Amino acid sequence: QVRLVESGGGSVQAGGSLRVSCTYTDKTNCMAWVRATPGKEREGVARINMGGGSTYYADSVKGRFTISLDNAKNTLYLQMDSLKPEDTAMYYCAARNSLCSSSSLNFSYWGQGTQVTVSS
Repeated sequence: QVRLVESGGGSVQAGGSLRVSCTYTDKTNCMAWVRATPGKEREGVARINMGGGSTYYADSVKGRFTISLDNAKNTLYLQMDSLKPEDTAMYYCAARNSLCSSSSLNFSYWGQGTQVTVSS
């Protein structure tokens, strides 16, 4: 059983930056950040292939967010720059053993989430 624990959320003004982190207990093939807002569908923000490092981003965050891994620290990061009010959401860390090339949100393991709030 892979355990994921997020941290680093908070409040920031539009245009600012935040970095959220996710520590994991075991490696899988694909890790991702998924965000959820009440009344909206969940959105896969970014994914990273743990083996080769390939990354994938939603169009809504491309050029502003960066997903990365520090395997020595067993930590996944999401650096969020140029934040917008529409980025406000609960951000979840997720992992699965299937490939990252699929944009499916079918992940086997989920963290508890960390709230990010962007004010205008």
